[in-house]
Amino acid sequence: MLEELQYYLQYPFVRYALVVGTLIALCSSLLGVTLVLKRFSFIGDGLSHVAFGAMAVATIFDFTTDTVFVMPVTVIAAVLLLRTGQNTKIKGDAAIAMLSVGSLAVGYMVLNLFSTSANIAGDVCSTLFGSTSILTLTKADVWICVAMSVVVVILFCLFYNRIFAVTFDENFAKATGTKADVYNLLIAIITAIIIVLAMNLVGSLLISALIIFPSLSAMRVIKNFKGVVVYSAIISVCCALFGMIISIISDTPVGSTIVVANIVVFFLNCLVGKVIK
Repeated sequence: MLEELQYYLQYPFVRYALVVGTLIALCSSLLGVTLVLKRFSFIGDGLSHVAFGAMAVATIFDFTTDTVFVMPVTVIAAVLLLRTGQNTKIKGDAAIAMLSVGSLAVGYMVLNLFSTSANIAGDVCSTLFGSTSILTLTKADVWICVAMSVVVVILFCLFYNRIFAVTFDENFAKATGTKADVYNLLIAIITAIIIVLAMNLVGSLLISALIIFPSLSAMRVIKNFKGVVVYSAIISVCCALFGMIISIISDTPVGSTIVVANIVVFFLNCLVGKVIK
């Protein structure tokens, strides 16, 4: 197994996949804890489907790098989703559902009407489930991912205390002078960036799992916010690396393998949590 892995590591596309996968897993875990505690877990689904629609449009216009187009569209959608969720006429969960289903339908329709590809079903499957896209990254894609990941980590570290305050008690944070709306907007924008990056790893339909499972696993064992964030990051990175290595060696779908690894770790942490209570 080690010899086979060494053989595959000779190829640049495999090294690119491991680097990008590790960075995406790290970033997803950082915001995942906040999203779970604020009950925004399914925002990942809504934004991932927006990203799918944007990627379909980018594919039709044959953009050199899809991310340059998909990223701004998804960020704008995150801002609109946050604003709409605060509307008394359209609640947050309804807004996410509308955005999710609408974007998915439009993206699939655009691909069917205008795509010049001979394998539309394969393209859609790859985008939705991340089956091969992580192994076809270009050097430009890798650098964009590295840059965006660094931005996410820096922003999270700089505003950690304020994100912590907004996560646990938004009203108290506002009373103490913290601009909660600004930091909610920051969380939404960072989440949008993570969603776009994660599409290459697990696909549109499995992104929520990458955000939710490491956080929930960490919460089974650790009882303080900082500890949960750190442990969640460790779980996410380890599961991503393990999933990608197994996928490369065993020829299984990358996204599904990573999610299954996260599911196994979640149940193990549930057992550990019951033992240490």
